[in-house]
Amino acid sequence: MFYQLLKYVLLGPLLRLMFRPRVEGLEHVPEEGAAIVAGNHLSFADHFLMPAILHRRITFLAKAEYFTGPGVRGRLTAAFFRSAGQIPVDRSGREAGQAAIREGLGVLGRGELLGIYPEGTRSHDGRLYKGKVGVAAMALRAGVPVIPCAMIGTFEAQPPGQKFPSPRRIRIRFGEPLDFSRHAGLADEKAVLRAVTDEIMTAVLALSGQEYVDRYAAEVKAEEDQRRKESRRAGIRRGN
Repeated sequence: MFYQLLKYVLLGPLLRLMFRPRVEGLEHVPEEGAAIVAGNHLSFADHFLMPAILHRRITFLAKAEYFTGPGVRGRLTAAFFRSAGQIPVDRSGREAGQAAIREGLGVLGRGELLGIYPEGTRSHDGRLYKGKVGVAAMALRAGVPVIPCAMIGTFEAQPPGQKFPSPRRIRIRFGEPLDFSRHAGLADEKAVLRAVTDEIMTAVLALSGQEYVDRYAAEVKAEEDQRRKESRRAGIRRGN
């Protein structure tokens, strides 16, 4: 009930007013039955823009930190994300990937639409990064199509560190469904999972037009953060 209230009354109209989304390829999203929508992830606003324009309800796997904040604000944030159709996933530890897959398969098992960002985190610089294989594992185990999706303009509307998005027109592009039934029964083969994931990311890249980086976003961001820390330390030492 609250999902519909957010979509049609509280949040959806505001998002449409702020971003005037131009949507392409919406006919590629099936009107019923289980499917995965796999897209790039450029902004915090992505979580809400796609549900606002889709005719169907879509459930996203979201990082658990959104659901565990302290105090009244944390509880309100958690309630909002749950009401908006987000499922918390702990991304730390060895079992994090398997937990996400289990949650995703539960959504698909109910014949619903699952949204996932294969990069695993928001792009910190607007480029498209290597996808993690969880999306392939879910697609093969559930036997469902994958619809590639590209958000265009949301990075400029709300880059990392900016609390509130700036009004600007954005585009949302959906590609033709990808059928991986030829790989049925091979969900435990690492080479197959990598190939399927790369095919999905290639489709997203064709829609988004981003620069592609064949490395995981989290690794690149960690390296850049480390270099900045070392540079600051070096500056402090020179100042002394």
